[in-house]
Amino acid sequence: MDLFEQKISDKFFVSVPLAERMRPSILVDFVGQEKIIGQEKLLRQLIEKDEIPSMIFWGPPGSGKTTLARIIANITNSNFVSFSAVTSGVKDLKEIIFGSSERRKFYGQRTILFIDEIHRWNKSQQDALLPHVEGGAITLIGATTENPSFEINSALLSRCRVFVLERLEAVDLEKIIWRALNDSQNGFGLLSVDVGSEVIKYLAIMSNGDARIALNALEFAIKATKPRENGIIELNQAVIKEALQKSHYLYDRAGDEHYNIISALHKSLRGSDADAALYWLARMLEAGEDPLYVARRLVRFASEDVGLANSRALEQAVAGYQAAHFIGLPECNVILAQVVVYLAKCKKSNELYRAYLAVQQDVREMPDEPVPLHLRNAPTKLMQNLGYGKDYKYSPDYDYQEEQDYLPEKLKGKKYLK
Repeated sequence: MDLFEQKISDKFFVSVPLAERMRPSILVDFVGQEKIIGQEKLLRQLIEKDEIPSMIFWGPPGSGKTTLARIIANITNSNFVSFSAVTSGVKDLKEIIFGSSERRKFYGQRTILFIDEIHRWNKSQQDALLPHVEGGAITLIGATTENPSFEINSALLSRCRVFVLERLEAVDLEKIIWRALNDSQNGFGLLSVDVGSEVIKYLAIMSNGDARIALNALEFAIKATKPRENGIIELNQAVIKEALQKSHYLYDRAGDEHYNIISALHKSLRGSDADAALYWLARMLEAGEDPLYVARRLVRFASEDVGLANSRALEQAVAGYQAAHFIGLPECNVILAQVVVYLAKCKKSNELYRAYLAVQQDVREMPDEPVPLHLRNAPTKLMQNLGYGKDYKYSPDYDYQEEQDYLPEKLKGKKYLK
């Protein structure tokens, strides 16, 4: 390699992000996800035997979905084809299927198709995969950050094994960071970087289980820090904090985490844990959730879980919705916080909720029962002759102590409120 080629190579190396350069290519270097890829685990054995089934990797960003797929590409004897569902479509799929058929026919080699962000494909695009996965023309590996139960067609999902990848633990991220600092070929091993274990631990914790965030922040901090006269680059917590600049949150207003967090808020309120409820509220608002969505859920909660135990709860929730509508973010955050704490501290009762569910069941499962004649108005002579309103007891005339049936005949005596 001459000097010109060396410069081009160095330039390419610098332009490739650290997170990409540090992707492991063999299983022994893969960090985390011991529950699915650890020693003696089924998936690991299938990969090592090159007998993988069609499968979906479901997990948060930076948990290793793409890395694991690329490791499979490196150690498998199959033809490995990768593309993103964002930039590729059915036309690309048809070309891959044709190529895989030719390889299988002439070389006896199967094709593994890796589709990143497979949840981005619509129903018809996913349907196009079905016959080829079912017929064995390709082995599918899909990666998604969204719940496959909602985002992947049931027919396709039934033909795949779903593996759930969890957020990386802080200790896992520490291993990844130290490896990047010591790797002389792909990391910063040739540089003199002075960084303490506490700073590394801080970076690992603040990266929210995302290896990509951790490595990107590390790279930015090292490149942005001016070396001392002796050539040593010193990294402290302040530098790492600035490099992280947390402006992103693990939250998707239309995705799985959206429903997980609103569920956590609702259950914290029901359990009267005001501190937890405030935390989940902030997680949504700081991530950019529509405050009126949260306010609507609080209005619902006021009747569903507080109900008659405190009739003022509904007033507070509705007032909070109106105030949030008038003011908007960020000022309405404390208003919603007030409503959340109030509801958390309220005495709870789901009597109304249970009663309505029982009524709802009767309405849906029973015939439409006729209104008793004595409860019907009789504005015409014909209606009077038919007995409409006959023997109705006007409650005030009986000091509201009248004995009178108000339910249909077949439901007489039924009690919905306990």
